[in-house]
Amino acid sequence: MESFKASGTHTKQAHVDIPKGTFEEEHGRKGFFGRVSQLYHENPPVSWTKIEGDLKPRCLPPLFGKNLKHNNFMAILKNKDVTISAGNYDMSFSRFYRNADFDELYFIHDGKGRLETSYGHIPYVKGDYIIIPRGTTYKLFVDEPTKMLKIESASEFEQPTRGILGPNALYDQSAIFTPTAQLGSDKADEYVVEIKRLGKVTAVTYPFNPLDVKGWKGSLYPWKISIYDICPVMSHRYHIPPSGHTTFVAKNFVVCSFVERPLEDAKHKVLKVPFYHSNIDYDEVLFYHQGNFFSRDNIDAGAMTFHPQGINHGPHPKAFANVDDKTWTDEFAVMIDTRYPLEPTTWFSENEIKDYWKSWMDQ
Repeated sequence: MESFKASGTHTKQAHVDIPKGTFEEEHGRKGFFGRVSQLYHENPPVSWTKIEGDLKPRCLPPLFGKNLKHNNFMAILKNKDVTISAGNYDMSFSRFYRNADFDELYFIHDGKGRLETSYGHIPYVKGDYIIIPRGTTYKLFVDEPTKMLKIESASEFEQPTRGILGPNALYDQSAIFTPTAQLGSDKADEYVVEIKRLGKVTAVTYPFNPLDVKGWKGSLYPWKISIYDICPVMSHRYHIPPSGHTTFVAKNFVVCSFVERPLEDAKHKVLKVPFYHSNIDYDEVLFYHQGNFFSRDNIDAGAMTFHPQGINHGPHPKAFANVDDKTWTDEFAVMIDTRYPLEPTTWFSENEIKDYWKSWMDQ
């Protein structure tokens, strides 16, 4: 362990019994996985009066409104490792699809339907994560209007290591759904597969349904897990950092799930709200899925926040009062933390709440 030092006013345990009249900031590396120090300020590090320049907290209102074109995916944020998109579908895919550039992770914000894949059929409902390995042929069938995120990754999605928590922590392997071999249901004279490669789409036509696999075996396949089946890591005496809620790991980014859980114990003076931090090495994206997001003011389900690395962020001023009488969280959210900076798309810039950064100013 690296040499630990301390000076001045500080706590015995991070995020517990914060000295009166101070505000704790976590200054850490490697996205909560690396070396870290806590700083005890006289003032909240987000109590700014002006920000000049591009580096600021940013926010999109609920994504699935009138500005999101139906039956199409709109890219929101991206870098060389990951692209985050949103889709609002009330129609099934007209063609089959195969992504030869990226592995895909879908998160179903709302809706009902199924993905028919080479490996079989995957039914989906609200709250499902669905992993589609690169090169898998599939088609989306919509039973009820479907709102979803799509996360494209240049590397495979993997499960996090459980370590001392044991193999059944976070989510049990029996909670994972894998498809059984099943032929595609479409009946037509010809079938078109759109293949995405190097950002371009090639259409390949067959006289038969390409989902004609009668059986499969191996270690590479699509699968799904529900956010409602995730068991959060908890401590009544310590505020678990976001990294403790990791659901999927990919090269240079992680996907985390925040789910309902008991709050930390007030008797032990544990910080109940997220601590202030400037996540120096990672950009942070939060998609607010469901519930009451008490650490944020005026954030509705379906909204997305983007906190770039380098500038402080943390709970809104009202959060400390809002949490006083709470014993549980009732929020569900998806977080994507990326090692390298994300670039907002034109659509993001055209639709964002321009004054979001002002929401931390004195209220």
